[in-house]
Amino acid sequence: MGKIIAFANQKGGVGKSTSVVSLAAYLGMRGKKVLCCDTDSQGNTTTGLGIAKKGLTCSSYEVLIGKARIQDAIRQTEFENVSLLPAVSALAGAEIELVELDNRLERLKMALLTCRTDYDYIFIDCPPSLSLITLNNLVAADSVIIPMTAEFLALEGLSQLYETIRIVKSKYNPLLRIEGILFTMFDARLNLSLQVVEEVEKFFPDQVFRTKIPRNVRLSEAPSHGKPVFYYDRSSKGAEAYEMVAHELLNEPLEPDRKPRRFIFSKH
Repeated sequence: MGKIIAFANQKGGVGKSTSVVSLAAYLGMRGKKVLCCDTDSQGNTTTGLGIAKKGLTCSSYEVLIGKARIQDAIRQTEFENVSLLPAVSALAGAEIELVELDNRLERLKMALLTCRTDYDYIFIDCPPSLSLITLNNLVAADSVIIPMTAEFLALEGLSQLYETIRIVKSKYNPLLRIEGILFTMFDARLNLSLQVVEEVEKFFPDQVFRTKIPRNVRLSEAPSHGKPVFYYDRSSKGAEAYEMVAHELLNEPLEPDRKPRRFIFSKH
């Protein structure tokens, strides 16, 4: 049965979509079957996996409001073992419609129950807000990865998200846990970055990924080509960092001088 991980942070521009796409691509290359669920109306995960949003007639919007089965909305990507539940801009209006629906916090959970056994991992890209859609995602998830930047303003957002996770856990999803806090766009040369990491590790011991994702031009360029970084520039620092995060996610040992493994792969 697939492990469901929500990538959440109410602050935008922290690398949620990049993390979803990159980790999904790497795990797919490792033979894991991965479903990416894009529930952000901006559709960055959809774009990052090379699916054109224009012309999509079935997406996470239709699934959430009950107009379509999730199986009808899922699309195969050209990347090995990676499937996608795409998002379109209409999703922005789903908040209003969800208020009127029964089981409004369990819509995604119920949809994923019908396909969960088809995948090893299901990654949910949450919108950058603490909304009904984000609550749907947290209710459906087994755990949460919190991508964040090493800035002091990000600490306040982390505190708010943690409180939301605590409430969801106590009322709707008792098994929900934090998979890890992932620092992105990280610059180890800055004292501020190191101070923020130290502060977060103090309040969330053993819940911060050892690997930090650096600022990397290739990571920024990859979405404009509709490719995960592993298919765009496999040797980039960004790809190597996400590979190390994947090893942590898989509970594989991190050797200090280990060279990232190289893959020969083909597009499908």
